[in-house]
Amino acid sequence: MDKLSQILWRERELLEQLSYKLEVERLVLASAHTKWLVNATRDIEATLSEIRETEVMRAIAADEAAEALGLLPNPSLVALAEASDEPWRVILLDHRDTLVAIARDIAELSEQNRGLLTAGYRSAQETLLAFGGSASESYTHDGTAVAEAPRRHLVDRSL
Repeated sequence: MDKLSQILWRERELLEQLSYKLEVERLVLASAHTKWLVNATRDIEATLSEIRETEVMRAIAADEAAEALGLLPNPSLVALAEASDEPWRVILLDHRDTLVAIARDIAELSEQNRGLLTAGYRSAQETLLAFGGSASESYTHDGTAVAEAPRRHLVDRSL
């Protein structure tokens, strides 16, 4: 159980780190200083990789704990907690509750970031269309571009 608890602590730390990095990404997106967006995204991807590795270690430790308690492989934290004596029962339930809360925060931040990215994409697309692009541009079966005739735009060059 001790090994599982240590891995759960590490997973909690990594999820909190992911939450922080998603918040940084949100601030970068909101500030429109997109030159840092690549760095923020790279940091998130690195943290996600660490989380995946930790999840594998957690699954192995949970299976070992389940075997020691006479449970089937791949148990939930609740199942492990219910089969455990104190203080492990309380410790495992605390880990579960905290992991659920952090996951909820991460989902919310991810949704906010997705909204900001979508808004930025639409804004860039509208800007490009304003300078002579076309929303109806497409390609033929042989890859030739098919576009509307360019439209003339009045540009105030005094700015």
